[in-house]
Amino acid sequence: MNTTDVVDAVDTAPSAKITITYPGGRTVEFGKELKPEEVKDEPQVCWDAAPDKYYTLLMFDPDAPSRMEPKIADVKHWLVVNIQGCEVKTGEVIAEYMGSGAPQGTGLHRYIFLVFEQKGKMQFKEPKSGKLDKEHRISWSMRKFRRENELGEAYAGNYFVAQWSPFVDEWRKQWEMAANSRGN
Repeated sequence: MNTTDVVDAVDTAPSAKITITYPGGRTVEFGKELKPEEVKDEPQVCWDAAPDKYYTLLMFDPDAPSRMEPKIADVKHWLVVNIQGCEVKTGEVIAEYMGSGAPQGTGLHRYIFLVFEQKGKMQFKEPKSGKLDKEHRISWSMRKFRRENELGEAYAGNYFVAQWSPFVDEWRKQWEMAANSRGN
């Protein structure tokens, strides 16, 4: 990973790369810009994994506006635990995939994917979040999650950058309506 762009978000840059391919064939290349409409659906993800080990996959945005109150960053976009090898479908989904959604006027945001090797199959106390749930996603801390679950440094990673586009406003309307109907 490009350490200058991610070291403030992850402490130590992972040495291995995660291969990420979105429906339609768009791939994530370290730090390249993708449009929100290109990353709206859950991607295929793979890394060099031992088939008998368990992993945690995380996607988060460390750049959500931090001057706002309450503080928004980190935003959890995807979290899957207890993945056997790199077969994401074998894992337990804690936060369903949610694509990029940088608010207008906030510039480029990094969307960082990390894989952590687990010590074995684990129980996680992290609250679950559905695709359109706001709760348990904003003002979240990747570092705190990592520390509480004794995950250590990330094994593999990749990231893209994205900024606001008109698609984000449409997506946010759906997100807000879903959150309001659930009382989030």
